[in-house]
Amino acid sequence: MEKKRLELYKKRLLDRKQQLQEIVSKAEQDGREADEEPAQDIADKATNSYTKEFLFKKSNDDRFIMQLIQEALERMDEGSYGTCIACGGEMQQKRLDAVPWARHCIDCQEKQEQGLL
Repeated sequence: MEKKRLELYKKRLLDRKQQLQEIVSKAEQDGREADEEPAQDIADKATNSYTKEFLFKKSNDDRFIMQLIQEALERMDEGSYGTCIACGGEMQQKRLDAVPWARHCIDCQEKQEQGLL
């Protein structure tokens, strides 16, 4: 992969990682604030519980993407970025443009989603 394109992906990955860190921090703060609000009735308690569960799920998903971003940055340092970790083939540029932290080419991603990989 050409160096200019690699630097572009690296910048996008770092920017997205920063955004996700801010989102996760905000979600954690919002979750703590939901705990601090005393619920008066069962509907308020249910709303607080739902809010905390939603924030936890969202935060968990964002943390997973941050992990994938970190792995992509490590692959950049190793020189294997843009190569599918399953088949070893080169990933399509459109794939990396859409999901720069992708680990698999489109074919292998489809196989993984079907449980074949």
